[in-house]
Amino acid sequence: MALNVRVPQPLRNLTGGASTVQSTGGTLSDCVSALEASYPGIRDRLLDEGGEIRRFVNIFVNGDDVRFLSGLQTELKDGDEVSIVPAVAGG
Repeated sequence: MALNVRVPQPLRNLTGGASTVQSTGGTLSDCVSALEASYPGIRDRLLDEGGEIRRFVNIFVNGDDVRFLSGLQTELKDGDEVSIVPAVAGG
């Protein structure tokens, strides 16, 4: 199963500068594990110490925020697009 993962600029140092990478996994959790295997350190940037998605990281599957789906247990299928989007704050 091939997944397309869109990587934001702040994490591209981990992907060799690539803005889109390929991953695998039946769930978002599996996808994060596969990303970690290919790009060591990315898991720590996405997940907190408790293994949950960090507050300042938004992850979308085909445009839908996983926080409103099943979080890390969101099911994925071949060809899905996973987008990692850092939260933006300011005033």
